Formats: sequence, C-alpha cells, structure tokens
Amino acid sequence: MSIDRVVFAFAGIVILVTLALAHFAGLPWVLWITAFVGLNMLQAAFTGFCPLAIILKKVGIKPGCAFN
Repeated sequence: MSIDRVVFAFAGIVILVTLALAHFAGLPWVLWITAFVGLNMLQAAFTGFCPLAIILKKVGIKPGCAFN
C-alpha cells in the first residue's frame, strides 16, 4: 500500500469516526477535527505538503504519485 492510499484511508476513517461521535455520542466539538482533516487535505492538494505523508515516508512506506 502506498503513502497516498494510507493518507486517504486515514483521513476517511478520521472523518467517519468524528461524524459518528458527533451524531451518536452527542459530541459536536469533534467536528473541528473533521474540519481540520478536510482543510489539511485541501491544502495538501495545492501544496503537496502533508505531515502524515512525511511520517509515513520516514517509517518506510513506499511513496505513491501524490506524495513523493
């Protein structure tokens, strides 16, 4: 699995978990985490900078097309 896929999977999981916590557990403050992940994905699309991708690269996961 490449860094790109891990980043997208991680972002998707975080978004779904925080939405579930906001809806089912009544924790609306976790939506700030959802907003942070969305904004980070947006800025990564334009700048190519993603902190998670940097960490995954150092761990040894092979890079994909987006995060070299």
